[in-house]
Amino acid sequence: MLVETIAPGRICLFGEHQDFLGLWVIASAIDLHIHITGRKTRGNELLIHMPDIGEDEIINLKDEIKYTKKRDYLKAGVKVLLDRGFKINFGAECTVRGELPINAGVSSSSALVVGWIKFLLTLLDIEIPPDELARLAHRAEVLEFNEPGGMMDHFTSSIGNTIFVDCIPPFSYQLLPLNLQGFVLGDTLERKETLEVLKRSHEEAEEGIKRLKEIYPLFDLRKTPLHEVEPYLTQLPSHLADKVYVNIVNRDICLTAKEMFEQRAIDERKIGNLLNEHHKMLRILGVSTPKLDSLCEASLKAGAFGAKLVGSGGGGCMIAYAPGREKEVAKAIDEAGGKAFIVKIEEGCRSRILEG
Repeated sequence: MLVETIAPGRICLFGEHQDFLGLWVIASAIDLHIHITGRKTRGNELLIHMPDIGEDEIINLKDEIKYTKKRDYLKAGVKVLLDRGFKINFGAECTVRGELPINAGVSSSSALVVGWIKFLLTLLDIEIPPDELARLAHRAEVLEFNEPGGMMDHFTSSIGNTIFVDCIPPFSYQLLPLNLQGFVLGDTLERKETLEVLKRSHEEAEEGIKRLKEIYPLFDLRKTPLHEVEPYLTQLPSHLADKVYVNIVNRDICLTAKEMFEQRAIDERKIGNLLNEHHKMLRILGVSTPKLDSLCEASLKAGAFGAKLVGSGGGGCMIAYAPGREKEVAKAIDEAGGKAFIVKIEEGCRSRILEG
């Protein structure tokens, strides 16, 4: 039986750099994917071909799973399933291919882990709920390696469409009732150090929150209005005050977008303005780059309603919201030195049988 598993990447619309603070995000699955195609084999080896990066990997199921590299996600996926009590009593050979830009802010690694676990479960003839698949993938990618990061990427790739994620543990999600289209993804072609950017952002935000609570003990990042906080921000070092301010503003942007989406009130200009304001805050946070800014500016000049970076920043991708102007915006991104993809929001991770 030849099986193909398809796992989408994602764009974060609102809530960038907020998941690890226990806040909220709105994210959408997009029609750029990781594909894993393969079948069971005799023996105890999982042979994975990865032609996109020119690598192969072999996992021997007779051996204890030991990580041999920094982000040993394929082994981690196997270990998480074994730890959960699933018995993989067969070998397999598969090929991994993808259309997603790698290390560019659209969750290529999370889509890989979600797709890999789904592929193994499909060979086991086991179906689990999408949120359980997301939690297994989060454990394999994040918890196994004590890395920073929430569950937004795994929920979005597994569940699909557009979701609102509450990132306070144990994490929960809400499917938003809308079909929002008109997005153009722009890759700066600048690779980034995701974990380093996230680690620095997380540490500085946590320090700012800690210092604020020392002078204003009633502060609650999830609830306290900005106007109550602003008088105290002047008592913090400016770089920490900026981090707190940005996270409160971005929190409110995300909640405003959620309310609008829940009411099915699609105001294209308002959505664009919220995206632009979000990007402005991320620039203050220090995670944008001149190339990301230039692609956003080129998109707006070409008719997009809004544009912002996606992912951790420091390089990677941006997204433009340009219903009816997708081709013009894609051309502008290409001419500004990026690589454009017109993308659609779509369903989550799934498997299909190619040959019986």
